[in-house]
Amino acid sequence: MAIKNNLFLYLTSVLLWGMTWYAIKFQLGIVHPTVSVTYRFVLAAIFLYIFCYFTGRTKHKFTKKQHAFIALQGFMLFCFNYWLTYESTAYLTSGLVAVCFSTMTIMNIIFQSLFFRTAVNKNIMIGAALGLLGIALIFAPEVKNLDLEDDTFKGVLLCLAGTMAASLGNMASFRNTRSHMPVILTSTYGMMYGSLFSCLIAIGIGAEFTLDYSTGYIASLLFLSLFGSAVAFACYLSLVANIGADKAGYAAVLIPIVALIISTIFEGYVWSLIALIGVILTLLGNIIAIQCGNPLRHLKLPRGWSLFKRTKR
Repeated sequence: MAIKNNLFLYLTSVLLWGMTWYAIKFQLGIVHPTVSVTYRFVLAAIFLYIFCYFTGRTKHKFTKKQHAFIALQGFMLFCFNYWLTYESTAYLTSGLVAVCFSTMTIMNIIFQSLFFRTAVNKNIMIGAALGLLGIALIFAPEVKNLDLEDDTFKGVLLCLAGTMAASLGNMASFRNTRSHMPVILTSTYGMMYGSLFSCLIAIGIGAEFTLDYSTGYIASLLFLSLFGSAVAFACYLSLVANIGADKAGYAAVLIPIVALIISTIFEGYVWSLIALIGVILTLLGNIIAIQCGNPLRHLKLPRGWSLFKRTKR
């Protein structure tokens, strides 16, 4: 049985990924970003496989064709996306990365319409546009200082390319679930493939496989692997399967707001009037999107949802 509680899936994805922005800061430094991505998804795949084993999900077997599509999902969503995004952090502030990442909302709507011939709902487009405007206002100072003549523009291109890869990974996931491939087990194998591709890229660019033994790096790696990857992606991709990538992608707009709240608590971020207006616009956009099936519309907790339910052997 699929996970049915869309509100739980939506909020869990937003909250966990909102926290990863702060955790990623502890990953940058001694270890090359591509190597850190490799470590992250190796551990995430192990965590998810253990979960799948004890809940009876590993009995399912995939065909060679299905493995090919899982590998495509793994490359786009768990490798290429993160490689480009991590690389972009060398040129961009976290605010600009947040603005770029939030464009996945629009990309998901366009790609799902293009690949799956789904209708583009007017409310989703209006809500997404308001949300993106809100994010732009929140990070207005950093957007204002964007200089297309320096390396910042290179960082923006890298981040947008990474966001597009993530959106295409969403499409691969949506295709896989429409083909009745189990979400959690598919994600597990996808992370295995993603970590393998990341490892090959790291070798190809000559990155050294080192490990930072500091408490900050190890703790953030475990958090990113277990909660920021295994749990968050399991929830988010289940949401994609339940309501579609266009609606699920709205999570990308709310994630930066969670990141800002965490930054306020731990990094002393000071809110401005423009930032507050940006938050209001983002929430307003979500309310408009709700009218056409946004996950927050489904507030009732259904009986029998089965994230931890053991399947029959």
